Amino acid sequence: MQQFRSGHQVQLLQGGQALFPALVRAIDCSVHEVRMETYIFNVEGTAAQVALALERAAQRGVDVYLALDGAGTPRIPSSWAARFDAAGVQWCIFSPLGRFGMLIPNRWRRLHRKLCVVDGAVAFCGGINVLDDFFDPNYGVLDTPRLDFAVRVTGPLVQTVHEATASFWWRLRAARTARQIDFLATWRTLQEAVASPAGIGVSANLPSTTTSIQTTNAELVLRDNLRNRFRIERAYRKAIGAAREEIIIANAYFLPGKKLRKGLMLAARRGVRVRLLLHGRYEYFMQYYATRPVYGVMLAAGVEIHEYSAGFLHAKVAVIDGHWATVGSSTLDPLSLLLAREANVVVDDVMFALDLRSRLVNAIAEGGVQINPAVYANRPWRQRALDRLAFGLMRTLLFLYGKRY
Repeated sequence: MQQFRSGHQVQLLQGGQALFPALVRAIDCSVHEVRMETYIFNVEGTAAQVALALERAAQRGVDVYLALDGAGTPRIPSSWAARFDAAGVQWCIFSPLGRFGMLIPNRWRRLHRKLCVVDGAVAFCGGINVLDDFFDPNYGVLDTPRLDFAVRVTGPLVQTVHEATASFWWRLRAARTARQIDFLATWRTLQEAVASPAGIGVSANLPSTTTSIQTTNAELVLRDNLRNRFRIERAYRKAIGAAREEIIIANAYFLPGKKLRKGLMLAARRGVRVRLLLHGRYEYFMQYYATRPVYGVMLAAGVEIHEYSAGFLHAKVAVIDGHWATVGSSTLDPLSLLLAREANVVVDDVMFALDLRSRLVNAIAEGGVQINPAVYANRPWRQRALDRLAFGLMRTLLFLYGKRY
């Protein structure tokens, strides 16, 4: 059950154009500690601002910890690795792919969450990688910015972000030096770090923001492969089950399990307007084609499906009944819901939800193409074959991994 806590200030940030300056301001004001996790860490274009801020913080004596995923960031440029090492930035890559890459099932467990916590006083969470809005590592310069969101948060859940990032960092370090460490001493160090985050409550040095921020109820919802395996999916299902008027979900990779699909269809059948904004541009074979076989039953139930074609959709957000909202890293597909480490902030606040809703409605109106059920039913045989191939391949891979979906 979702346990909201009050006393938060939550600011919605759209794209790296809004997130990176906010991150840089917070990092430049840091006194004790900066902890960051991200899937992709790229230093092209505006994303370099974040790398420079981390370097500056470490040079003035702030403890800087940077955790990167081995699939999203197989390596960082040697020049930046040298700069980080010289400045004192402590960085580590989680689960490098190695020789056989993603062919080894255990390597499907990725660090996909995007978190940053500064001095235990302000946190950032969302779906935005450290990656310029107009650049993609596979496609180069983009003609339109990537559509994605994050939040800047102060309040009680910052402590939860600190605990999550500190625990993960010490697990990474322990795994790397397993043959040389004193496990008991490391465990005690971990407990101390989690219980007493450096700089907790040091908020006087943090900059104010120029946009309106409201005090609200919020919670951090994590997904991992231990205690929190289904928390994000359950948060979605509970909110969808309670919906009475409207559900808007924008999600980059959409292939939800049976329970979540059923919840959306039941909501539509009881009169709730359900709108999905999904990725409409080809990016990856599996994510693009495996989604479409589930369109038919959802369209038949009255769910509206809009494919975003104005640019790359990378958002993982939702608004329900004008007060419940979530912004995070979790896509609604099996790799994210069953295997990856994810983090979402869930907010119960009318003003925040209306802000996010207006942005999604605008994206649907200006960049979305609504799927016509009749056109979908009569799509070309080649399209159907690719859809079924990708869907079947996804299910087979999950079966081999030991997961039912």
